[in-house]
Amino acid sequence: MSQAIFSIGQIIHHRLFGYRGVVVDVDPVFQGTEEWYAQVAQSQPPRDEPWYHVLVDGEAVETYVAQQNLEPGDASEPIEHPYTEAFFTGFVNGVYRHRMRVN
Repeated sequence: MSQAIFSIGQIIHHRLFGYRGVVVDVDPVFQGTEEWYAQVAQSQPPRDEPWYHVLVDGEAVETYVAQQNLEPGDASEPIEHPYTEAFFTGFVNGVYRHRMRVN
């Protein structure tokens, strides 16, 4: 099992699909269903490496992406997404500040 390269609040770039986004959660290994993996994960990325929940810039979409398909993104500007305020308190020095949840 690999260590997560990206962290919550970090801007990323998807290597295959070219979009920017921000990481909102990290799973140490794939947590989806076999059906989802067969239908959506066409490049068959490793399941035993970290997977990321990402808010996509400019779209009201959250994706689930394997670590091998991500690289650091352009962090000079914040992303445009309707849920950023639900996860983060602000964008400072190229990184989103994670909103602490109280249970």
